[in-house]
Amino acid sequence: MTPDSESDPRKPPPSAEMAAEMEAAAAAAVDLIEPGAVVGLGTGRTAGHVLPLLAARDRSHTCVATSMATAQAAAELGLKIVPFTEIDRLDIAIDGADQIAPDGWLIKGGGGAQTRERIVAAAADRFVVIAASDKAVERLAPPIPLELLAYGLKATLRELECVQLRDAPISPDGGVLADYVGPLDDPGALAASLYAAPGVISHGLFEPALVHDIFIARGGEVKHTQP
Repeated sequence: MTPDSESDPRKPPPSAEMAAEMEAAAAAAVDLIEPGAVVGLGTGRTAGHVLPLLAARDRSHTCVATSMATAQAAAELGLKIVPFTEIDRLDIAIDGADQIAPDGWLIKGGGGAQTRERIVAAAADRFVVIAASDKAVERLAPPIPLELLAYGLKATLRELECVQLRDAPISPDGGVLADYVGPLDDPGALAASLYAAPGVISHGLFEPALVHDIFIARGGEVKHTQP
């Protein structure tokens, strides 16, 4: 598992049942993509389900990838990948999540890609989240992924509380990966607090305002909600 994947390498692979649910959620999301759309692509196991479905349906899309691994896999399937320096907006982006709360708050970045994932989500007119049933939770819980500047890292860690560095390579953009493991009572307040700390590049708390659609598969049914 590469460090630019949204799949958390610290967790075991999903069961066959969860993989089937993810495939169903991915199919529902891909059905939203219109011909000629500019598409943002997630990483890790999410891309593993979305890319083949998209390539089998229509290879005329222009795509932006949130990781080098996704870009390579998409290109091998014949999809057109462009650097995210050539365009300023996306029609739609599809990605997964580590946790999804009933109010639409997400935790993302278990594989360390939350910075690029947030940029792509914010640039998309329609950000779509897909998940198997095991990602739906009653309440978000730590850990919260963080990406920190290497410059002044010790000072940043002194400023933050309840943060643990990961034993992981740096991110594709040179950031240091860590996790917040403290209390999580108010996602909005915690998100603001984390961003207020100098040296924090990004965190994995994604607010409902970023999300347009959520597809969660459970058994043979896919539930569609909009926060």
